[in-house]
Amino acid sequence: MTSSSHSSTASAAHPLDDAVQLTASSSSAAGQYEGQTHPGYWNMVGPFGGVTAATLLQAILQHPDLLGDPLSLTVNYAGALTAGAFTVQATPVRTNRSTQHWTLSILQADPKSGEQVVTTTATAVTAVRRETWSAGDVPMPDVPPPSAQAAMPRGLGVEWLNRYEMRPITGAIPRQWDGSGDHSLTQLWMRDAPPRPLDFLALAALADVFFPRVWLRRAHHVPAGTVSITVYFHATAAQLQATGTGYLLGQARGQEFRNGFFDQTVQLWNEAGTMLATSHQIVYYKE
Repeated sequence: MTSSSHSSTASAAHPLDDAVQLTASSSSAAGQYEGQTHPGYWNMVGPFGGVTAATLLQAILQHPDLLGDPLSLTVNYAGALTAGAFTVQATPVRTNRSTQHWTLSILQADPKSGEQVVTTTATAVTAVRRETWSAGDVPMPDVPPPSAQAAMPRGLGVEWLNRYEMRPITGAIPRQWDGSGDHSLTQLWMRDAPPRPLDFLALAALADVFFPRVWLRRAHHVPAGTVSITVYFHATAAQLQATGTGYLLGQARGQEFRNGFFDQTVQLWNEAGTMLATSHQIVYYKE
């Protein structure tokens, strides 16, 4: 069943809460919700992928049959959402004692035909977490604190970047697009702007804030876009609540760039050094 820990602890006035707001559909279909794209999270040709992932997760967290907390979420971006209304369908396909498996989709009216077409598909797993032996094999890197790093300036030409405060440590966007790149590692402190208490929705979106690794590795500004992302949630609701409005340290690195696609691994820690989430995505790029 849905617990109170799933609801946002932030004011409904925060842009993220507005962006992921869903209303139960008037149709008889269970788990069907209506939403609206938000101009504050607009990317180049559609919404920021992280807010789309958070919207899908919101459909799960609002579902009356929900069991447990998010464990994993995989989002496949089949096509860009256009500005306007859309429908989310969330279906719990199997519920076990401690895990629940979901399929999801986003549908939107085709601008030309008016027919409902699928823009996004997803799968997810939620789970009831239990106290067990635990350990972390990837400690948080020893980096300067957020106060020691300058924040990226606002107004960089893509609106969704204004919804986040980002303080790069290493691996910022290249200043010169001259082909001199020699690594794909980025480390930065991040949080919502304005600050917002962390929850699963915000965590899902933060896992996708990194610019394409191919830009850093090549120092060439080539077209690129996420095809599929999986976020693994390691944090409990209590750990998210303890993080509050603090910064997360994000680390991203590409592993292989080949034949028009590359992958990207991400780790997210809070300031106390607790790993909250990891993610992996596959991204297309053009020459």
